[in-house]
Amino acid sequence: MTDESVSDAGRDFIRDIVAADLQSGKHKSVVTRFPPEPNGYLHLGHAKSICLNFGVAEEFGGHCNLRFDDTNPTKEEQEYIDAIQRDVRWLGFDWGEGNLHYASDYFEQLYDWAVHLIRAGKAYVDDQSQEEIRFKRGTLTEPGQNSPFRDRSVDENLDLFARMRAGEFPNGARVLRAKIDMSSGNINLRDPVIYRILHAHHPRTGTAWSIYPSYDFAHGQSDAIEHVTHSICTLEFEDHRPLYDWCLENLPVPSRPHQYEFARLNMTYTLLSKRVLTELVRGGHVTGWDDPRMPTLAGLQRRGIPAEALREFVKRIGVAKANSTVDISMFDFAVRETLNRTAQRRMAVLKPLKVVIENYPEGQTEQLEAINHPDDASLGNRQISFGRELYIEHDDFMQEPPKKFFRMAPGREVRLRYGYFITCKDVIKNAAGEVVELRCTYDPETRGGNAPDGRKVKATIHWVSAADAVQAEVRVYNQLFADPQPNATEFASQLNPDSLETLTGAMLEPALASDNTSDVVQFERQGYFCRDKDSAPGKLVFNRTVGLRDSYAKLA
Repeated sequence: MTDESVSDAGRDFIRDIVAADLQSGKHKSVVTRFPPEPNGYLHLGHAKSICLNFGVAEEFGGHCNLRFDDTNPTKEEQEYIDAIQRDVRWLGFDWGEGNLHYASDYFEQLYDWAVHLIRAGKAYVDDQSQEEIRFKRGTLTEPGQNSPFRDRSVDENLDLFARMRAGEFPNGARVLRAKIDMSSGNINLRDPVIYRILHAHHPRTGTAWSIYPSYDFAHGQSDAIEHVTHSICTLEFEDHRPLYDWCLENLPVPSRPHQYEFARLNMTYTLLSKRVLTELVRGGHVTGWDDPRMPTLAGLQRRGIPAEALREFVKRIGVAKANSTVDISMFDFAVRETLNRTAQRRMAVLKPLKVVIENYPEGQTEQLEAINHPDDASLGNRQISFGRELYIEHDDFMQEPPKKFFRMAPGREVRLRYGYFITCKDVIKNAAGEVVELRCTYDPETRGGNAPDGRKVKATIHWVSAADAVQAEVRVYNQLFADPQPNATEFASQLNPDSLETLTGAMLEPALASDNTSDVVQFERQGYFCRDKDSAPGKLVFNRTVGLRDSYAKLA
């Protein structure tokens, strides 16, 4: 690696540390890891960790392991294992050949190392209940109390631990604890539990094990087995680092990784607690882990968020040592900026209002040319039909418009995008007094949107031809929470009742029906939308990815 490439990579304190370690010769190559627990789907916070761990490894010519922390079989499922792998790849990263691991790969080795601690007098079997252990652990201002079983003999501990493994005892009957210091100022060092009894089916090992290591015991040793050089965690693990180091110092591990902590992602109008996300799914507040309102990678993908935009967002917010909260408008901006560059344009009327052009010949249609992208000529043009009957957006008409409303109104002339100037001559209402149809005239000399006499109009509106428009359901998604700082304990009462607006009678230009991809397109003047997986022949469903403007400024 050249000095220049190291300098280019050193854009935050983690990368500076890695660069310094390579330059000093402390490490010859870089190994990082992304260690999710397969008890749910990945979310935005995981995306930051994925981009950091895989990004650092790639930038410095090393590799990043994907390692599943599958140490709690009561909450883990193969569905989550599959989803995590799928989401990491969608985000644009790959662990490569031989770099997919599971903590369960190391269960036998971890058990042997637990026995090593017992033999060294540094671990013991405790018969106290979970409540007793918690009570005697002490507080931040009071030391803990020694367990009455702390001084069991090595032989007795070895015998009991072997019988725990053999499945002799019920759940919760005994645990194995590291013997460290019950008066330590760091509560994590007050004889932490490193093994507990769990009679449960494991997704990979079945019923082979009746005891499972804690995350704190499995994590550092798994890093050591994989020769991880930089174990990058979020700040909540900072207080766990002394225990991480204690285990490595007291076991014959093959390498000595070092743990570094960075600030996790927090974002307004969003909760990234896996517990909350699980409760949202199980409580029926959303339709599933991939509900487009969810901050899961699966939900973002279904909503049409490009992986490129997510990577760019993570890059912009950076990697820091102190926690902070990012405004969600920054995320939307990154998405909008990417899609503005990549998404083709189409016309769609979400709340249709019928327009009849009275001086256009009945039965006649013509083809107008529309551009697919205003800034990318390589994407070409398309033909759209124009005829006597059209649909425009209901919100583009007002019978008694205020001063600054320049769109359609009685007697007013406007431009139809790619088409003609039209003027509203009459308004048709139903029995309830609602506007249901406009009678208009058009100027045949204004084809393409310009008047030969040079006259100007103040508004250009989108439309679709009634003759070949296709009907669709359009789901307009908004933020899931109404409060910009939702509370994880009271989240159910802070849900936004308007997080989803379903429009069942939208009218779209036919090009949107013939394109079966899930590529995001811009509905002109509306926002960015993508086809949902619920779509079927004869039943189009589109999701709004993001609006054209910052909707949160209006909320503020």
